[in-house]
Amino acid sequence: MTSLDKMERGRGVAADIAGASGHEFAVELTETLRLAVPIALTQLGQIAMMTTDLALIGRLGDVAVAAAALAHTVFFFSFTFGMGLVSAVAPLAAQGFGARNPRQVRRALRVGLWAALAISLPIMMFPLYGERILLALGQAPATAHLAQDYLWGLTWGITPALWFMAIRGFTGAVNRPEPVLWITLAAIPANAVLVYLLIHGALGLPRLGLFGAGLATTIVNFGMFFAGLWFVTQRAPFRKYHVMGRIWRIDGALMRQLIVIGAPISLSFLLEYGLFGAAGLLMGLISTTALAAHQVALQIAAILFMVPFGIGMAATVRVGHAVGRGDAPAVHRAGSVATSLGIVFMTAMTLVVVLGRFAIARFFFGDGAESGGGVIDLTAMLLMVGATFFIADGIQTVAAGSLRGMNDTRIPLLFAVISYWLIGFPAAYELAFRMGLGAVGVWIGLSCGTVVYAVLLVLRFRRLADRVVLRIP
Repeated sequence: MTSLDKMERGRGVAADIAGASGHEFAVELTETLRLAVPIALTQLGQIAMMTTDLALIGRLGDVAVAAAALAHTVFFFSFTFGMGLVSAVAPLAAQGFGARNPRQVRRALRVGLWAALAISLPIMMFPLYGERILLALGQAPATAHLAQDYLWGLTWGITPALWFMAIRGFTGAVNRPEPVLWITLAAIPANAVLVYLLIHGALGLPRLGLFGAGLATTIVNFGMFFAGLWFVTQRAPFRKYHVMGRIWRIDGALMRQLIVIGAPISLSFLLEYGLFGAAGLLMGLISTTALAAHQVALQIAAILFMVPFGIGMAATVRVGHAVGRGDAPAVHRAGSVATSLGIVFMTAMTLVVVLGRFAIARFFFGDGAESGGGVIDLTAMLLMVGATFFIADGIQTVAAGSLRGMNDTRIPLLFAVISYWLIGFPAAYELAFRMGLGAVGVWIGLSCGTVVYAVLLVLRFRRLADRVVLRIP
């Protein structure tokens, strides 16, 4: 086929996309929601466990919340590298499913489990030295010590958490995300009860404080992994893939492909979460009150983020299915529908947060805030400033998920460098310290970087989807 023929056919496909019937978009919307709703609820369930931890820790006082904030900063800086690598299971399995290749679907989960184990062992070392790291970064010794107590309990759950993520990517790729949701919903009350018991030493258990909160989460992570493993090996339709057959054999070819796709995702996550971690460190330099308010506001942002993150995971699967079966118009539709869903949801929820910002702050700090009403007022202010950030954060994660469905992860990594570290962090530092805006300035900087990242990813998807259309053989 000549270049002119390809261009003419590309124009024809583009016209098909532009003229796609409302029925096609309605079907895409339905299929995306069918995947996105349980995936998003699963994400909300996981963040609900973290929120429960924070709410229970908040009753111990501002210093305990600040320590938990620093611990999460150290923990997630390490954990997100493994999370990004394991995220490559979803597009690989989805493309195999779309191409009707069950062997690739099975292989994707296997290499994901091996990759999770291999990466979790070295990254566990970072949080185990959390106190030394925090002291080197200028944090208060008492707060750093409490943070290490929390990390001693939390760190051992990295491996089962990554394994569960691999299982989640597999179940979503085969259009059956519900079992992971059921497991997560069951884990929420179990985690809340266990965290409370181990923090306060109720029912004859030892009083372990922050260490108990972390240990409870680790125990729950192991339980979730074993429940997920039972589903994918014993229950239909998953057992037909025989995912544990010859599990000891490492698939070198697919492992390399997973690394090629997943390593840029990991680095992008590190750049993104590294920015938020650095923002937490900046807050620690401002005051304990600023750090506590920032942690709660960031937790709300994380809660809101989970739904578009789930939509983004659904977009990865839907785009991956379309790529696997060679359906170029469906690539466009999947990305466009998912992005629209993310915008609508985040706009609505941002309005809710802005209107209820003071009630949200009081929920976390109650009447026991050591700084009086100052931490509540500051938290409410950060939630107001974060309105633009919330919407942009939702758009960027859906667009990134769509790009992962096409195995496009390297250019988004470059965008993350530009947006977060050449724009976001310098803006946060300048506004907070040189312009005297303090904690509010840090959040304005976060918003600037996230908006730029969202715009770049959306433009990238549109351009790449057009190129996919033009490359149809």
